[in-house]
Amino acid sequence: MTMDELLSAVKAEFDLDLIKDYDGFIAVQTTITGEPNGVFYAEVKDHELHIEPYDYYDRNAAITISADNLINILKGKLDPVIAFTVGKLKVEGDPGKVLELLRFTKKSRARKASK
Repeated sequence: MTMDELLSAVKAEFDLDLIKDYDGFIAVQTTITGEPNGVFYAEVKDHELHIEPYDYYDRNAAITISADNLINILKGKLDPVIAFTVGKLKVEGDPGKVLELLRFTKKSRARKASK
């Protein structure tokens, strides 16, 4: 998987309809370990999601994770708290903003609908 493919896969896991109703600001930089290796950020601002392959210095949090673990978290196959606890996910900054960002995934909407 290339970094472009990973970014496309990450974008595909978010529900843009959920983001349209959000009035806050979230910026999380992600450093991918292993293959592909690289950095990108996810920003929710002005009711839109932006995912770009750049560093983000005015961020709420920075995470370090492998591509596989990231996709598994976004798909709901890996709990982010467990991933953090066992060292698969490292967080600098505000971990609450990382969890808040995950509220906008398609899997999050499916969990809400099944309750």
